[in-house]
Amino acid sequence: MEEDDHKELQLLPSQQSLASSSSCSLMSFRPPDSNSLSDGKVDTGCVEALKWQAAEQIRLAAIEKAYAERVRELTRREMELAQSEFARARHMWQRAREEAEKAERMKERATRQIDSTCMEITCQSCRQRFKPA
Repeated sequence: MEEDDHKELQLLPSQQSLASSSSCSLMSFRPPDSNSLSDGKVDTGCVEALKWQAAEQIRLAAIEKAYAERVRELTRREMELAQSEFARARHMWQRAREEAEKAERMKERATRQIDSTCMEITCQSCRQRFKPA
């Protein structure tokens, strides 16, 4: 991730290129007067700097778009993984609940059997069964 940050920093225009294009930026905010256009006095250096600046902005926008798409894809994968893990956890919880219910039923059955066994007392000498009152 740090490597992406370094790449992003390297893609920013340098101070020198900003300084050269900033001297021409005023021209982009005001229309040139008609005399300079008819005389052919438009500074081609400024035009080139503006073209370079526009191209650089387009290039940076494309890089940012690619980065955003990559982040979106990674986020989508993480969401799918989280949903899968959640489904697996829900399944495990259901199995544990079923096992607990099964154990409770076995306990109740064993308790009933013990209760019925305790209710019958057999005399060992005569083999007669007695039921307590």
